[in-house]
Amino acid sequence: GKRGSKPKGKVKIKWSPNFAYAIGLLVSDGCLSPNGRHVIFVSKEREQINNFLKALSIQVSVGNVYSGYKRKKALRVQFGDVLFYHFLLSIGLTPNKSKTIGKIKLPAKYFFDFLRGSFDGDGSSYSYWDPRWRSSFMFYTEFVSASKIHILWLQEEIRKRLRISGHITGDGKKSSVFQLKYAKSDSLKLLRKMYPRKRALYLERKRLKIERALSIVGERL
Repeated sequence: GKRGSKPKGKVKIKWSPNFAYAIGLLVSDGCLSPNGRHVIFVSKEREQINNFLKALSIQVSVGNVYSGYKRKKALRVQFGDVLFYHFLLSIGLTPNKSKTIGKIKLPAKYFFDFLRGSFDGDGSSYSYWDPRWRSSFMFYTEFVSASKIHILWLQEEIRKRLRISGHITGDGKKSSVFQLKYAKSDSLKLLRKMYPRKRALYLERKRLKIERALSIVGERL
């Protein structure tokens, strides 16, 4: 912009279901560069990248990166936006966030949109027939974080809203991550909040997997 004019960010900082969803994605798959201005988001899935850009209403070029020890190809979005960067710091994200991230400051009414972003980034669902019990179908929803404070915060926020407690596994010694898991009926309560009836952004693949598993026991979202 012109000299002397206020810096204008690429991202419009205004809470909404989509904005909260993008924050959830950033908490799981994003990072803040140490230089104080760049926001980076990486995913192996084009749909995830597209959802992220759509959620923030920005158009940014998408590059390729090779990440992880297997040098797997992933997609990467990087953009400079000092205002958005500082906003992210103010709500609890940090440049070296994975171990240190704690609670995220967000309006209560967008918590489940944020959680859906967090789930699409790092969460998973799985189901199986338990061989010990006749016709016992097990179904779990799981969130993952390298930060114990963050996973405890998630558990507490969900408990406050739905009166379900879930349980945390992983001790941070052997594995460097913690899992927060919800089984069966608690899982269903949670998923119905995460996937509202109205239109929302989500990763198609994860939602379909949930719907298929639930249909086995005659349930739906």
